[in-house]
Parts: sequence; structure tokens; C-alpha cells
Amino acid sequence: MTKPSSYQSYQELCNQIWLHNKAYYVDHRPLISDEEFDHLMHQLEQVEKEHPEWVSPASPSQRVGEMLTEGFRTIPHQTPMLSLANTYSKEEVEDFIKRIKKLARLQEIAFSCELKMDGIAIAAHFEKGVFVRGITRGDGRRGDDITLNLRTVAAFPLQLVGPSVPDFLEVRGEIFMPKQVFQKLNAEKELEGEDPWANPRNAAAGSLKLLDPNETRRRKLDVVFYGIAQGSQGDLPSQFASHALLKSYGLPVLNQIAKCHTLEEIWEFVEKVRQLRSTLPFEIDGVVIKLDSLAEQKRLGVTGKNPRWAVAYKFAAEQAETHIHTITVQVGRTGVLTPVAELQPVFLAGSKIARATLHNEEEVLRKDIREGDSVIIEKGGDVIPKVVAVNFEKRKLASIPWSMPTHCPSCGTPIARLDEEVAVRCPNSLFCPEQQLRRLIFFAGKSAMDIEHMGEKVVEQLVRLKFVKKPSDIYALTREQLAQLEGFKAKSVENLFSSIERSKNVSFLRFIMALGIKHVGEGTAELLAKRTGNIHALMRISAEELLSIEGIGEKVAAAVVEYFADPYNQEEIALLLQRGVSPQEVISVSHKGHPFGSKTFVLTGTLKHYTRPTAATLIKERGGKVTNSVSQKTDYVLAGEDPGSKLDKAKSLHLKILTEEEFQALLD
Repeated sequence: MTKPSSYQSYQELCNQIWLHNKAYYVDHRPLISDEEFDHLMHQLEQVEKEHPEWVSPASPSQRVGEMLTEGFRTIPHQTPMLSLANTYSKEEVEDFIKRIKKLARLQEIAFSCELKMDGIAIAAHFEKGVFVRGITRGDGRRGDDITLNLRTVAAFPLQLVGPSVPDFLEVRGEIFMPKQVFQKLNAEKELEGEDPWANPRNAAAGSLKLLDPNETRRRKLDVVFYGIAQGSQGDLPSQFASHALLKSYGLPVLNQIAKCHTLEEIWEFVEKVRQLRSTLPFEIDGVVIKLDSLAEQKRLGVTGKNPRWAVAYKFAAEQAETHIHTITVQVGRTGVLTPVAELQPVFLAGSKIARATLHNEEEVLRKDIREGDSVIIEKGGDVIPKVVAVNFEKRKLASIPWSMPTHCPSCGTPIARLDEEVAVRCPNSLFCPEQQLRRLIFFAGKSAMDIEHMGEKVVEQLVRLKFVKKPSDIYALTREQLAQLEGFKAKSVENLFSSIERSKNVSFLRFIMALGIKHVGEGTAELLAKRTGNIHALMRISAEELLSIEGIGEKVAAAVVEYFADPYNQEEIALLLQRGVSPQEVISVSHKGHPFGSKTFVLTGTLKHYTRPTAATLIKERGGKVTNSVSQKTDYVLAGEDPGSKLDKAKSLHLKILTEEEFQALLD
């Protein structure tokens, strides 16, 4: 986009930036690179300098970046959470150092250098050493209350350690998804016919803001801390010293830090990190450089939405140019057709790349990607290969635009386009060979029946030999058939046969997952398992009953009812049960008429005999509801030791306050 020359074109630039901001922070599906986004922001800032009369509170330059998410209570930050200005060259870092030397009142200037984590910035509050609140960056002044979700992060300490823990501490950190977890979950998404996440940062963002903390727990997020908010720094002299203090409190920190005094020392650290980058178990996208003196940080303050005393040096994404031989189309287990670029193999970021997903038809058409093109590829988040752009100068004259096939490449059925979906599907769900194969692979996989030794290659052999066409066939396999698999000796046959037998005693939740019902993920499967208890009750459940379950909407309810109304699915479930698959029933205790029925609870403080999530579960099992905020609609406030401001508000509203002993008495 050329530089805006009118107020209308300036507004168009603002709208374009907000579109990309939403795609990145809300939809978690970025449309352009970070560098391209920063270029647009720089363009906006230059225009606003020339035309300050155009600037309004709605300009993207007036916001920090991350948007607030619907469904979470928002909380004001005690100290604003500002974003850092970005630099992309050694010269720009040198300019930053010169500005600091001009502004700072110090004889000797020192800088604290740290890894720039590619995750989600958070603030965590601890009162008397106990974790009480977690907040996202949000718009820098207010963020989403993600306290419950942070409690599900295994590395996140709920209690500080050490003799000098202050009465109040606000620390700043980053939530991230480790590379291995990201790869595993993305593989599951692809098996389920869903679009993969672009990178671990987007995966972490989506996971952290799930409304169901149990689903967040399954995503295995991690956390590191790197700073202390100005309001609770006390006598701490420097940013570099804060890392040791955070570690002494039992908070996870990064080991890759350096105290530097010159540009050359900073650059030596940058190059060291660049070499380490591919070996780290998490994603980084650069190095953060901060003036080390906390007193001087406070004195220098901020300019607009960035602190004057820090910048981020961002690594450029590693790219390579190669050639697209053909564009093939994969068919997922739910029938979704996904275009894939088959590439001239090229070495990139530590591995050889021969294929790159093109996500969907819309993506191919937007970038005008064609067979025979020379393309620039990079690894999204240094993990997933993706086509960034086409080198149009090398395009052949005979090149023709790519189009999605009109018929399924696996079974020849005409494809279906649904108005509410970007994806196109093969509607032949029962007899499409590729869908059948993908469903079988998913059925045997870890998130479903978890049949050890039955990986993708084994399933492909079983299908090719016509031993297996549908899931129930797995439980009719004989040792003689398994012995015909390539590379299988007596021990391999026994191992697989035993795994198939063990998988028959599956949890009801995993059995629901294995059925592959559209729109039903692990969180929904758990809700269904708890509500119905067994497969026979689930098969009879009505749409009205499903909609009465908190967390299940019309789309999911319709998909569940439709699945169990299908005679083919009914027959297949009957065969699975007949052949020995025995989903474990979920035993629910009846608490009909319990005092907690239809009552709304708020929990505050530390309980002696329960964790707060456990107490919340006990309340919900007895028909109660647990919310985060105190209001006139609250029936009970359960107050443990060291309760927060919720107790004060409850008293002012004259609400019923329960001690833990009173809670136990009502519980029993």
C-alpha cells in the first residue's frame, strides 16, 4: 500500500492494520509476517507525525496490540503492560544505544539482554506469596482475567518460596507452547481434518483463552518469568539482578541472559542466541535489550505505547526459494480437501523441505500460487513449512491459475461447498477410501483408542491388504493376518495383538473421541461422558438435553444427534461392543435436592482441605455454579485464609459468607 495522501486513505490504512491485528491476536491466523505488520505500523506513525490532526483514539497507534477476548472478565493493570519497539538491524540497535546514552544520567551504561520469547505476555499477582490473579496484556491498560487457566500450567507456581517474599508482588512473564507439544497437537488437528496452527505462539494464544480450563490443561503450556512490575520492585537495583530474585522465589526463568556495556557485546550475545535458536525447546523471535538500571527506567518512562528504555531486536524469518512441481489435494478424515505444494526439496532451518501445506483454496487464490511457480518458503514459527510469496518475475507465460478439483481425488464424488465454511469437502463420508483411512488412523491414535504399535504405516498396510475397512474390523483381526504385515515377526504380531486386546478396556471419554463425531473435541467429549455415563444413554440423548449442558451449543448438539441417528453408525457401534470393546461407564453420584442446587458461589482465599478447582468441582457436581465475580446474584462466598477484595465486596452486599467448616457441613 502506498503512503496515504488523504484522510480517506489514512483511514483505509488504519482499517487494514486492525484487520491484521484481529487475524493475529483474536483469530490466531496471521495473514502477513511480523515484519510486514511492523512496516504498516511504521507507515502509520510517519503519516500521523505529518498529520497529527487525523489521529483519533481509535487509531492502531493508540493501542498496545493484543485485543481483549469475549467471555473473560477484564481487569485494569496496576502498572501498564507496554509493548516494545522493534528493530531489525545492528544499525537500529546502535541508534537505540545512542539515544539511551543521551538520555540517561549515568557514568556507565549497562544493558540487560534476554531472549525474546514468542509467546503470550502475562502479569501474575502474588499476595503474601500466594498466586491470586493472572492477566493478559490486553490493550496494555486492561487485560483478560485468565487466573483459572494459568493454574492449569504445570510449571506455574501457585506459591512463592523463600524467606523474603513480599506482601505483594507483580511479575511479568510469557506463556508458551513447547515445540514438541505443538508438533503433536498439530498432527492431531490434521488427522481430524482441521487446519493446523500457523506457529506455537498462535497455538498458545488460542489455548490460553479457552473458556474451559480443563481443555487448556490438555494443551501442556509452559511459562517463564523475566521481570517485576515497577509497582513492586522495592529496592531492586537492576533488571539483570531481577532474574536471580525471580529464581529465588521459585519462579521459572531463562538461563540465556547477559549484562552488556557496548554494541559489540550486545551483538556477540545476539549471534550466540541466533546459533542456539534451533536447539531450544521453545520458540524465540529475537533478543530484548533493556537499560539495566531500574531507577533510570522509571525516570525515562514511555513514549506513546513503548518504553523509552528497551527495544526488541527481531530475527528475520529464515527463507528459501524453490520450485513447485505440482499442487496435490489431500482428503482428511472429515472430508476436508487441503491443497499441498509438492516442492523441489530445499534445506531450510535445519531440515529438508519437500512439501508445504497451502491450507485452503482461499489461501492459494489470495497469493495466486500456481504449479510451476518459483516460491519463497519459510517455516511458520520455524516449524511448519509455508509458502510466503510467489516470485512473479520467474513465472512462465504458459502458467495457468490453480483451481480446486470439482471431484474428490480419492473417490471421484463431486465436492460440496458449505456457506459457513472456507473449506470444501468430499461428502462421501462412508465410502471415500482416503476418509476411511484417515478415520482408521485417528481411531487407533493416542487421542482415541491408543492402540500401541498401530501407527499410520501399519494401518495403511491393513487397509491395502483389505483386512480392515472400518474400526470394528480391527477387533476381528487374527494373528495369521497380522503375520502377513511387512516386517512383522512373531514378537511384533504378539505386541500388536496384545495392544488391540488392551484397548478394548477404554475410558468412555476416549471411546467418544474415537467415534470421530463432527465438532466433538476432547472437552466436549468429557461433557458428554459425564452427562450420559455410558454409550447407550449417549445414543438416546436428545437435542434438548444436549443444549441443557453448559458448554454445548446448537452446532455440536445437531452433529451428535445426526451421528447417532445414522443406521451405519449404530451398526458399527454395535459391532465394536459385540467384539469386546467395553467403554468404562462414568459413575455419577446423585445429589438431588442438595443445598447447593441452583446456587451461585464465588471462592476467595486459600482453603486448607481443598484446592479451589476441587471445591468448584464439588459444587458443580451438586448442582451449583461457580463464578469469578461477586454480585447481587451471588448466593454464597466461600472464604479461605487471606481472602482478597471479593470478601470485602461480599460484606458490603450483605451476602452469605461460608467458612471452610460451614462449607464442609453443607457438602456432607
